Amino acid sequence: MLRYEILFLTVPEITGDEIESIKSYFLKSIRAAQGDMLSFERWGKYRLAYPVNKNDYGVYFLARFEVALENRDALLKDVRGAYIFKFNTLIMKNMIHRLDSEASLEYKRPESLEDSPSDVDSFLKKNEMEGLLKPKGGFRAKKTEDKSIVGGVAFEAEAAIIATKATVEDDIENSND
Repeated sequence: MLRYEILFLTVPEITGDEIESIKSYFLKSIRAAQGDMLSFERWGKYRLAYPVNKNDYGVYFLARFEVALENRDALLKDVRGAYIFKFNTLIMKNMIHRLDSEASLEYKRPESLEDSPSDVDSFLKKNEMEGLLKPKGGFRAKKTEDKSIVGGVAFEAEAAIIATKATVEDDIENSND
């Protein structure tokens, strides 16, 4: 038996009924070719690197199956035809890949947008975003000092008075010399 996997990308607003329709058609096709469905998994919703059919997001699915060599071509032709003609409004992209029959089926699924962190603080720390954490005492507004606007530029009134006094004192000292 030959082992295959199909990774396909659907429109982001796919419904549960549409998913079941794709899965049942796929399962029926595999059984007609005397194959075995190993898995059919919804990976989740992801932001795409570039728009596909005017969609910035998509939902990925991974299906794995085994089929005999003599039935392989007919099954793959049927599956490709279904993606092109029957499910063309739902499935935006698909990829069929032959797997090693002896290799393990384990894999690490990438984290999707639907996998939200349960603890926001640990998520921020893990992703080195501690600056966004709320301080223990809460956010407090800083005490503001009086500000003046002179010539369209805002500056602190006290600093302006001190600078003016220093300038006047320097001018007095220089005039006495």
